[in-house]
Amino acid sequence: MSGLRVVPTWRHGRERLYVCFPDGRNIAWYDREAARVNLLSEDRREDVLEALGPFLTGPVAVGPPPVPTPAELARLSLHPDDDLAPNRPGEALLVALDRDPAASHRLLRPDPRRRALEAEQTVGEALDRLDGAGWHTLHSVPLPGGDRVHHLAIGPAGLFAIHALYARKQRVVVADPMVTLGRREPQPLLRRVRADADRASYALTAEVHPVLALVGPTGLRLTTPPREVRVITDTGLADLARPGGVLKPADVEALHAMARDRHTWSRV
Repeated sequence: MSGLRVVPTWRHGRERLYVCFPDGRNIAWYDREAARVNLLSEDRREDVLEALGPFLTGPVAVGPPPVPTPAELARLSLHPDDDLAPNRPGEALLVALDRDPAASHRLLRPDPRRRALEAEQTVGEALDRLDGAGWHTLHSVPLPGGDRVHHLAIGPAGLFAIHALYARKQRVVVADPMVTLGRREPQPLLRRVRADADRASYALTAEVHPVLALVGPTGLRLTTPPREVRVITDTGLADLARPGGVLKPADVEALHAMARDRHTWSRV
């Protein structure tokens, strides 16, 4: 037995099977769509093919990565438990709902976590569609103290920490820092949105812009332009990608490699 194990991952509907040492380090990955096994060590070729044997379908090419980039190698060095890239939109909420699907005190009213999950999934899916335009998005980025950045988008136009807010069929009034949904009490939500972006800036040593993304509002009124925070609806998320020229492709890849490492966020 070689001791190698196979770890499947999904990203934007594309499956990759990573071959790992017992300590979690990667030695190869199998890209089903490309029908290729990419080896980081030719010495373990037979062991890798043996581990992947049950998963291989048809003939495959085997060899080193065609163009191994520094960002790709940095990602491969991550232990699977430390890699945030596989996180789904709303990952933390999905885990919480799986552990506690219907607590007794929520049986008589809709579970607010499900509406929050719908908001994060809607925003996350819209951001993932930017991937082909040179963007990367990380979802549910954990911060010390139990907080998290709902979505971190990294692309040619810069870095954005995006907070998703469920506002379906409600009018929204923004009076910095307060946000009012329908007839509910105003909440100082913009303070949190700015704080999340500030923590992300500190972790990545780069400017991160705060964004509040409203999902499904019937109307939006800004009493005054919010300080630093961009307020948009989920249908306008593609506008984030329109300005360009802030980050070069190599910078985007380097920041993405840094941001996907859980340890990057441990001291913010």
